[in-house]
Parts: sequence; structure tokens; C-alpha cells
Amino acid sequence: MTADPQSLAARARALALEAGFSTAHIARADAPWDAGDHLRAFVEAERHGTMGWMEETLERRVHPTAMWAEAKSAVVVGLDYGPDSDPLEALARPREPAISVYAQNRDYHDVMKKRLKALARAFHAETGSAVKVFVDTAPLMEKPLAERSGLGWQGKHTNLVNRSFGSWLFLGVMLTEADLAPDAPEADHCGSCRACLDICPTNAFPAPYQIDARRCISYLTIEHKGPAARDLRPLMGNRIYGCDDCLAVCPWNKFAQASAEIAFHPRESLTGLTLAGLSALDDAAFRALFTASPVKRIGRDRFVRNVLYALGNSGARDLAQAAVERLEDDSALVRGAAVWALARLDPARFEAERDERAASEPDPDVREDWALGASPGPQGA
Repeated sequence: MTADPQSLAARARALALEAGFSTAHIARADAPWDAGDHLRAFVEAERHGTMGWMEETLERRVHPTAMWAEAKSAVVVGLDYGPDSDPLEALARPREPAISVYAQNRDYHDVMKKRLKALARAFHAETGSAVKVFVDTAPLMEKPLAERSGLGWQGKHTNLVNRSFGSWLFLGVMLTEADLAPDAPEADHCGSCRACLDICPTNAFPAPYQIDARRCISYLTIEHKGPAARDLRPLMGNRIYGCDDCLAVCPWNKFAQASAEIAFHPRESLTGLTLAGLSALDDAAFRALFTASPVKRIGRDRFVRNVLYALGNSGARDLAQAAVERLEDDSALVRGAAVWALARLDPARFEAERDERAASEPDPDVREDWALGASPGPQGA
């Protein structure tokens, strides 16, 4: 197919909608941008925390053509996952877990990749142009591309905001060597609003449009493999996988609708969960409960660590026994979180258990938890 850039762009958008995406826009993939400099500064400031893969793939992330030198255009797609209720309501139920909206059913990577491949096949069949597709597991900065394409703008919380879908869009990209007419970039519509910055429980935003992942609850509950810093644990509340606070509070969500995607509706098996019940999961039960869910990727030990931090934040003394039952867990990560939770919920029981267990604990991090109890310890420790 030989066509002018305008016609090719229009066809690409149409094929994206036919593939099942909610919206699609076009950006130049080969034009200069400053997003790479921002990423370098982020990594140099060590705000990526323990996400070593970000530093290792930095040179491939700084520009789309670093991933594929022949790429000329990017078709940036969005898939709506808007919730049918306010995610912040879950924070008022401290005995229950708060799981990020995006993780309450199917893994969006699977859904997005299937549709991106369908788009790529259709576009290649019609145009003969080479294509490559990416979801956010690939070293491609999709949010700056989305902003450049006019799909939305990066808000002060660094996430993409769309005037029709608010903050609730999964992003994907199809790069192509075809020459497509780009859409105009979207302007920043945040104005003087600071809602996303002010609601963050851990003050993870050093300044508007900047994030320090080391303080972000999504990072702490998903990416971080070790114990969370002691001064941050009380601030995590009952959030056991991800955090929606800065997304949910955005005023642009007033235009968003609940997603029609069945794959993103809350799974029935993930409703009515309790922290006590989740803390007792072994590996097999964890895998069964979170089959085909993004939660499964962090593994049982990190997940139960998160649950125990939430237990410690529940203020429910009757839940202390659930923490006691994890004090002999095979995972040191879980044992340490259980120690902290017990110290928060039942100090007297904590003292009794410490006298019996602390001296024989082989792991240094867990021994530190026994020594410090519920105290915050040094900042960042």
C-alpha cells in the first residue's frame, strides 16, 4: 500500500480502534526530545532505588530510536481501565487489603500485547512496513511518547492524564518505519492544582513533575525486594499492592467512565479478602489466587511482607495472632515484617516472643526488627 502520511496515520488510528484500544495517536519517533535527559537525571540522583534494570537499560531508554534505529513513527495506544468506584474508599477499611485498580483482574500486559500484535499484523499487511510493538516491560519511555502524540500530558504525578479517560489508561506503542503524519502534542492542563502531590502519603514527589521511587508505595510494594524502610512502613496503610492515591484524586477523572473491559473488572475471587486470610497464604495458595494477575509476578514472600505491614497498620489488636503465625516463616522477609506487625499490634506479646526467639534468629535484618520493634529507627532504615 502506498499512501501519503496523513492517510497512513488515519488508517493506523482506525486499525488501533478495531484492535480494541480506546484511543490512538501518532508521534514522530525520530524527532529530538529532552525526555532522555530527564531520565538520566532521575537515575543519577538514584531515585530509581533498587531497580537496577533501569540503569542497565538506560542507553536503550533515552530515545525511541535507541531501541530501533529505523523507527520513524510511533502509534501510541491507550486502553481504558477506569474503576467503577473511588479507589480511595478502600483506605477506610484497614482490616481489608487495598490492591491497585489495575491489578484486580487480568494482567494488562497480556491484554495489551495481544491487541498490539493484532494491530501490528493488520498494519503490516496493509502497508508492508516493518513494525515493532511495546508494552511497559520494554525499555521504551511510553509516557513522553504519549504526550508528544497528543494522547495526554504527563501530570505533576508524572503519570499520563487524558481529558476523556483521566488517569486510567494503559499505554502501548507500535513503532514503525512508515512515515505517518503526527498529531499535535497535548498541552499541560494541570494548572495550579496540587491534589496529586498533596495526597501522597509518603511525600514521594520532591517537586511537581518529579518522583522519587524510593518513597513511592507502588515501588515499595511491587519493585522493592527487601524490607521497606522503617519510617515508611506506617505510611503504607493497608496498600498491599500498588497505590492509586495520586491517580484517583486527579480532578480530570470526573470525565472518566468505568471501563467496559471485562478483563479489568474486579475478579470475584479478589473481593471480600481480609488481611488475616492473606497473611496465611502459602506459595501454592498465592499462585492459585492470583493466576493470570500482575500480583503473581512479585511472588508469595514479597506479597505476604506487604500484607503484614498492612496488618501492623490496621490498629486491630485481635489480628496480632496472624502476625505471630508468621514468625517462623521460611522467608526472612516475611518473618521481619511479622515481627514489626506484632510490635505495632501487641507490644506485650512482642516482648514475650522476642525473649524466646530473637537470640536464635539467623537473619540480620530480622534481628534488627526484633531489636527495634515498632520504633522508626534511623530515617531511611
